[in-house]
Amino acid sequence: MAGLIKREDIDEVRSRVKIDDVIGQQVTLKSAGVGSKKGLCPFHDERTPSFHVRSEVGLYHCFGCGESGDVFSFLQKIDHLTFTDAVERLAGQVGVELHYEDGQGPRREPQGKRQRLLDAHQVAQAYFAEQLASPEAAVGRQFLSDRGFSRDAAAQFGVGYAPRGWDSLLRHLRGRGFTEPELAASGLVSEGSRGLYDRFRGRLVWPIRDVTGDTIGFGARRLYDDDKGPKYLNTPDTPLYRKNQVLYGIDLAKREIGKRKQIVVVEGYTDVMACHLAGVTTAVATCGTAFGAEHIKVARRMLSDDTAYRGEVIFTFDGDEAGRKAALRAFGEDQRFVAQTFVAVEHNGLDPCELRQAHGDAAVVELVKSRRPLFEFAIASTLAQVDLDTVEGRVAALRAAAPVVAGIRDNALRPGYARFLAGKIGIPVEDVLRAVHSASRRGGTEPSRAPVSEQGSSADPVLEVERQALQVALQYPLVVPPAQFDALTGEVFRSPGHHAVHDAIRAAGGIAQAHKDPANWAKNVLGAAPDVIAGLVSELAVRPLPMSENDTTRYCRAILLKLFQLDITRVSADLHGRLQRLDAVADADEAGEVLSQLQQLEERRRAFRSE
Repeated sequence: MAGLIKREDIDEVRSRVKIDDVIGQQVTLKSAGVGSKKGLCPFHDERTPSFHVRSEVGLYHCFGCGESGDVFSFLQKIDHLTFTDAVERLAGQVGVELHYEDGQGPRREPQGKRQRLLDAHQVAQAYFAEQLASPEAAVGRQFLSDRGFSRDAAAQFGVGYAPRGWDSLLRHLRGRGFTEPELAASGLVSEGSRGLYDRFRGRLVWPIRDVTGDTIGFGARRLYDDDKGPKYLNTPDTPLYRKNQVLYGIDLAKREIGKRKQIVVVEGYTDVMACHLAGVTTAVATCGTAFGAEHIKVARRMLSDDTAYRGEVIFTFDGDEAGRKAALRAFGEDQRFVAQTFVAVEHNGLDPCELRQAHGDAAVVELVKSRRPLFEFAIASTLAQVDLDTVEGRVAALRAAAPVVAGIRDNALRPGYARFLAGKIGIPVEDVLRAVHSASRRGGTEPSRAPVSEQGSSADPVLEVERQALQVALQYPLVVPPAQFDALTGEVFRSPGHHAVHDAIRAAGGIAQAHKDPANWAKNVLGAAPDVIAGLVSELAVRPLPMSENDTTRYCRAILLKLFQLDITRVSADLHGRLQRLDAVADADEAGEVLSQLQQLEERRRAFRSE
């Protein structure tokens, strides 16, 4: 096994990688002040973006859950990598050749486990795509053709074919150097009493990619009548693939989702293909499971879904009973979104793929445009189950639909949908409102919650100066005069946490060291800080300062001046107290020394003010 990666190589990788570019592949980031970006935290569910990234210092911090770190720790946490795996992945992206301690040179084997699994999937994807052109795959090509997909379309989405043999892919991967433990962990093969065999056999396969574009699994469609397996067979949960977190097509749709502030959720792989080819390039699909809470987290990050209106989520469902139930399940998850949610159902029950076949691309675009609010659809679907032509039916409809309205957690929307329900069933609005209120009291709704916001700044103006001065020291060290700042003692900081951060700055070499190596300064302070304050250091290193871009230097110097003046005031008060305790005659020499120090302090104060 190779030794540790050399420190200079790690620093070289860090210097070449922009942390906001890496995090931006997982989180939609937007400007949050000078040099800072923010988005919805990928580590906890939130409605207001509190996750900040500061490229200049190379750190991120979430003011909601406290997660923080650099680009390597982000990959470690988001993709469950070791530190070595994270460095190796980024080194490969930016072209840095890594060297290892103990003279062992670049590590070739064993590579990071996750990277090996990704490599196996890349090899499998290329193999399946190649097999689609084989004579055996004629049935797969016909399947695609029958649904209006050309060979170019299949290539665009990476569609391939898994041969019917029991070990075709297995033998291919073994030939490329992958071991049995690696193959077993990949989900590409299964294990029986006689050993390993191909999981996907005699099927069309779609590569399932994560938001960065890496293939992490496959979805496979049955083609032969003698195949007794499920119609669709997906990769099982593996270290790479979690079906409740994966959205098929997210790699293709992510930019348009962020640009248009729209995400269209369809039911299958061919529906995603049909939508994208028709021009609805924000379409994604779940992979063999219902659209749930983890999918919503992914979607919200792509939408940058926060307290303001950020766009729309459109669910497309088949027009049959299963589709109706799916829509009602979506209603249960809907209110995790701030974005408006809609349902688009084709009146003849056609899915997007069938609709494109029957009526062309324009019909798919029109389906999305014809969306209805999800609340309205949920109410209408409930009413469709009863007979509204009778008094008994209308009363039953009220009893069935009132809990649906009560389940709308937005208090501003609930009265409007109560009126909508009243109009549908012909019952006075007052009666409907009473029924909704009664359903709410029985537990049909949860109390409205204010969105979680970032931590507010301190109400104490002195602590605010301390905090902002430390932000300046961490974020803009080149603006900070080393002689003055490094001469400060921790006593200037009233807050124990601020005192501890100052100690970490001194332990990292002070501002004088920051001027020698500004690129790694904040990370060096983080490394010198005890674990108990590491989160505070990260927070101060990324929290935006309330200043404009053309005002950075002046603002930073003004904050530092306030801190220096606080220190002068503190020292001056101590000296005046000491002077009062001295005897003018017996302690004349000491009193003279104190007076001299006070004079020097006053000169410093005038110099700071002049500057």
